[in-house]
Amino acid sequence: MQRNFSLSIAAAAIFSGLVGCGSAPVSDARVTEQWLGRWNGPEGTYLDISGTPADYRLTIANLDGPRRFVGRAQGAKIVFVRDGVVETLRATDGQATGMKWLLDKQNCLTVRSGEGYCRD
Repeated sequence: MQRNFSLSIAAAAIFSGLVGCGSAPVSDARVTEQWLGRWNGPEGTYLDISGTPADYRLTIANLDGPRRFVGRAQGAKIVFVRDGVVETLRATDGQATGMKWLLDKQNCLTVRSGEGYCRD
């Protein structure tokens, strides 16, 4: 838990440099606020988003278990830091996730090819 807290503080410091000290524009907030809640991936993986555009709480569960991150709306995306790498969560369809289990889905969020989550 201490490690996650330390990473959250590091992420906050990086975000202040990436996106400035203001809050997300209203139109951007409307897009990312629609993403609140749980998104499912294959084999029990999931993404859960809570919080506000300036302070999203992301829980990403893979086969090793859940991990928590802090994100911030930037345009029509959520930016967060994972393992020292700046990641971007964006709206896509199942095909853009690059995952055969999600190909037929239309309402998805993708971090990168091979890592996506959808709602039915």
